[in-house]
Order: sequence, then structure tokens, then C-alpha cells
Amino acid sequence: MSDEVIRAVYEVLESRRDNPIDSYTSNIMQDSDKKAEDKILEKIAEETGEVLIATKNKENLVYESVDLLFFTLLNCVYQGITIEEIFEEFERRRK
Repeated sequence: MSDEVIRAVYEVLESRRDNPIDSYTSNIMQDSDKKAEDKILEKIAEETGEVLIATKNKENLVYESVDLLFFTLLNCVYQGITIEEIFEEFERRRK
């Protein structure tokens, strides 16, 4: 699997954090520190539940999994983690 699309999404999220525009992802990261973090964590919890339900129902698992990955990446961008750190951790675990 190419990491190209993940890197592209990550770059967009970083851009939305650093150069806010009127978008959902920009707005969620621009709230006060505590409020932004809480909103992002609430979305991760919500998407985790949707993945669990999709798994049990055997419906929309790919769609819900991508939502969960998206908000997990958003959290990493918000917390200042680089995409390289994420890929390095995957590489470390692959060995």
C-alpha cells in the first residue's frame, strides 16, 4: 500500500491547523486548547463506537474505519506529532 494518500491527508490537516480556513477541521483545531482537544477526543470515541457497530452489523466497516483513522490523524496533527513519527512506529513494529 502506498502511503501517498495518508501523507496527503496529513499535509492538508497540518495546513488547516497552521493556516486556518473556514472548514470543519480548521475550526475544531482553533477552539481553546481544552475545548479543541475534547472535541477531537469525542469524535474519536464516536467513530470508535461506529467501527464496533459496523463490525457487528457487517456494514460500512471500511467507511467507518476511515473516519476513525481520519480523526486519529487529526488528533496527531493537533498534538504536534509528525507523520514521520507515525510511519517510523509502523516500521518499528513490522520488524
